[in-house]
Amino acid sequence: MSVKPCVLELFTSVEDKRKRVHKEKLELDENGVLEDKFYAKNNNRLILITSIAAYALAKESGVELEYGSLGENILIDKNINYLSVGNQFKIGEIVLEITQNCTLCKGLSIIDPKLPEILKNDRGLFAKTVTNGIIKKGDLVII
Repeated sequence: MSVKPCVLELFTSVEDKRKRVHKEKLELDENGVLEDKFYAKNNNRLILITSIAAYALAKESGVELEYGSLGENILIDKNINYLSVGNQFKIGEIVLEITQNCTLCKGLSIIDPKLPEILKNDRGLFAKTVTNGIIKKGDLVII
């Protein structure tokens, strides 16, 4: 019996705070994550999905990170970096569509100067909602 991938953690970004805020659930619509400081700001960068594989890569290179440090909204236990722009998948009741690979930001080098190089292709993926709704911790990820 195989274990289905699921949502481990959920986060929002808040104005004037560098750290992400833990959430039990997120409400998403066509403009991204409600209550997130990036809501309705950039259609290709609305929702950041990261897997624990990114944290494992950092750890293997000697960089210990707390979940949420990579700026993700959704942390899942399956690596989805192989998905391409336009691919769709379901989390809980919501269908998401990949819009782009996550580009690196200056914030990563503030955490550790090696981090941008370590995660250059493996930080995560940006997505937009195809169907609105709520994602909860523990929801299944169906690819």
